[in-house]
Formats: sequence, C-alpha cells, structure tokens
Amino acid sequence: MKVLILEDEKPIRDLLSINLKRAGFDVVEAATGESALAIAGKDRDFDIAIIDLMLPGISGFQVCGELRRQYPRLGIIMLTAKSQEVDKVMGLEAGADDYVVKPFSPVELTARVRALYRRMYPEEAPPPQNSIQLAPFTLLLDERKLLKNTIDVPLTPTEYSIVKLLMEQPGKAVSRDDILTSVWGQYFMGELKIVDVNVSRIRQKIGQESSGPQYLETVWGFGYLWRVHSC
Repeated sequence: MKVLILEDEKPIRDLLSINLKRAGFDVVEAATGESALAIAGKDRDFDIAIIDLMLPGISGFQVCGELRRQYPRLGIIMLTAKSQEVDKVMGLEAGADDYVVKPFSPVELTARVRALYRRMYPEEAPPPQNSIQLAPFTLLLDERKLLKNTIDVPLTPTEYSIVKLLMEQPGKAVSRDDILTSVWGQYFMGELKIVDVNVSRIRQKIGQESSGPQYLETVWGFGYLWRVHSC
C-alpha cells in the first residue's frame, strides 16, 4: 500500500511516517498542499492520502477536494486539531472517507489506514454474481463501479461500500448504526454524522433531486434504503 502524508509539522509528519513504514506501508511525505498536489500529479499510484486540514498556503480542505476530483477512488483520511463537528463535516463534504482528531495515537491511525484499505480492497471470496442491476443503476462488483444508464458514477471507497450494502438488499431499511458497523467496522469511534454526510454525497453524484425518483431514501429516525423503481 502506498500512502501520501500531508502534514506541515515535521515532528508529527516524522511520527506518522515512521509508524506507517514500520507497519509495512510505502510512504511519501509532503509539507505543503502545493507540494502534495504536485507529488500526486506525478505519481498516480497512491492508495491512501492522510491530510492535515490546517496548513500554510492552500488548506487541507482544498487539497482534499482537488485530490478527490482527480482521483475519485483514492482513500482519504483527514487530520484535524479541532474537535468541532463543523470541521469534520466540512472535511467529509470535501471528499474525505474518515477523520482522526489530534492528538491521536499512531496505533489508532495505523488501524484506521488498514481499515480503509480493507474497505477499498476487501479480502473476500468472489461474489456469486459480478453485478447488481437496479434500473437505471448497475453496480459492477468486480470493478467496484456504479453505472447509471451506462455512465460511470465516480464513488469513493466508502461511498461504494454504502451503495453496495443498500443495493444488496433493495427496499429494506438499514439503520445508520448497521451502516456504520458494516462500512467503518465495529470498533470505529466516530459519530453517526459520517454516515449522513456520505449519503448526501452519494445523492449528489447519482443526480437524485427532490422532484425526481428517490432511489436512496431516508427512513426518518432510523436509516436509509435503496428504493426500486419500475421503468
């Protein structure tokens, strides 16, 4: 696994790099958003990027958004010294898959990186079918892609996992707790809000509007379901 670390504080950057290298990861470091984007532009083989939000020059939010635009399937974990919910939500809306609040344990961060990587490349037996078709959508399981009327909908690894979970059981309401456990793992210490933010991003990407068919529906006070519509 190849990891890009964007952190302007050298002691923290060194700590992250040392621990991830010890865990067997290939690590590349950047101290500014500008250098991180330049590195990513030259080397497109990164699996995961760890981005500090508070940076000199362009912010981590901007870097996150630009990396997500260029590399839709890149795993992104954001670091923030702030615990306010608005910062977490802004980072998630910019395209992050997960967040870790400073100060953090290097062991915890390494575990988060491994968990995100498992979501991106699950070690499971090949599914009995290679696609799920719920018109106008087709979920290609082998390629981990969502198509809408043959058009590729670029999903992040986390968004893909949520869509797969819901499309595998169409018409069934899945609780936010079950989504959190299934996608992020039972030991995830974050908040349920991370589910809502990712669902909001999915809705935007599939072109769901209030006046049109509601494919990804909210079950108020409970969770979400994928509604099947007849063509």
